[in-house]
Amino acid sequence: MLLSLFEEEIMSYVPPHALLHPSYCQSPRGSPVSSPQNSPGTQRANARAPAPYKRDFEAKLRNFYRKLETKGYGQGPGKLKLIIRRDHLLEDAFNQIMGYSRKDLQRNKLYVTFVGEEGLDYSGPSREFFFLVSRELFNPYYGLFEYSANDTYTVQISPMSAFVDNHHEWFRFSGRILGLALIHQYLLDAFFTRPFYKALLRILCDLSDLEYLDEEFHQSLQWMKDNDIHDILDLTFTVNEEVFGQITERELKPGGANIPVTEKNKKEYIERMVKWRIERGVVQQTESLVRGFYEVVDARLVSVFDARELELVIAGTAEIDLSDWRNNTEYRGGYHDNHIVIRWFWAAVERFNNEQRLRLLQFVTGTSSIPYEGFASLRGSNGPRRFCVEKWGKITALPRAHTCFNRLDLPPYPSFSMLYEKLLTAVEETSTFGLE
Repeated sequence: MLLSLFEEEIMSYVPPHALLHPSYCQSPRGSPVSSPQNSPGTQRANARAPAPYKRDFEAKLRNFYRKLETKGYGQGPGKLKLIIRRDHLLEDAFNQIMGYSRKDLQRNKLYVTFVGEEGLDYSGPSREFFFLVSRELFNPYYGLFEYSANDTYTVQISPMSAFVDNHHEWFRFSGRILGLALIHQYLLDAFFTRPFYKALLRILCDLSDLEYLDEEFHQSLQWMKDNDIHDILDLTFTVNEEVFGQITERELKPGGANIPVTEKNKKEYIERMVKWRIERGVVQQTESLVRGFYEVVDARLVSVFDARELELVIAGTAEIDLSDWRNNTEYRGGYHDNHIVIRWFWAAVERFNNEQRLRLLQFVTGTSSIPYEGFASLRGSNGPRRFCVEKWGKITALPRAHTCFNRLDLPPYPSFSMLYEKLLTAVEETSTFGLE
């Protein structure tokens, strides 16, 4: 298994107090600096116009499905028949779905029948099929996918999948499953990392995306970005990889072994390290999965979504249980459930529509997905970690998120209207807030 030794080379140079400080483990909406109030990301956000740009995701989604219907996706008259044995679920699904042509997958109406349970498919069997097949197919137990380094419910393509028999066809099948679920409007019981969604959209990843993949690695590169490394780090444009006990040196660019990393060229080094970390050992598998996905759905139709929105489409926009959310929220810094600012906070969340609530959840936890057991089972980078609201910052600042702690830093705003405006601004602008 590929294992970066980059952390060993650089982490010894990162001041221990910086790694232990909570502000160092935060989302890309704020940069890890010594003073949260003086964060460059916060200063930039405060300089913006107070009225946020409100993207109507639900309207965009309705338009997306309308276009699918207009273009005849999944409408028939042909039938895409799947006859599935429950005890051979993946085998039957793979053999049958991979046997259909691209045109059949796109145009035919889906009918799923479980052997011994014959009857009309009024969406019930199809819905159950996608739930069951996604639960097995994307389960790390089967070797195609693995849990991210940050938690145990978001998954990504595993480098070890290269050793699975016929793995390219299995990833192509995985892409087809994603596409079929999308055009037939069924949800999958699988939560993926942000770089995964960007790969589906063929969007390049940047440093901020690495946080959703490997928090420790992200911290290392973020420290390099935020600090002057002159006469501190002794690195070249190479990375050490361990493959089954054998350590090899890989150049990040031609002649990289002879190119020292300096303050002047560290931006390029960071970009190449991000690309290597995200792509290592999974480039061909990713290409196979994306190929299967676009064999089912037109890339031009999907391109209207950004990575966060595509996550909402695939993971679903189920109504959030506000009572469950509030009952499983912790408070710090002097806040408590009956504190006036906290009462305003929940009043604001109650006023939000469901899409805005999902965006708030994404902003704070890094995903819009809620574990099957509810908010009590939210997980952070080191195990179970509930949603948390902490008293932090000046009233001129926007709320700030720490995704690996599931924590929202909420200033003690003096009025409900100010809290609502600031919170909505942060939530609506999470794609740019705090990024350089």
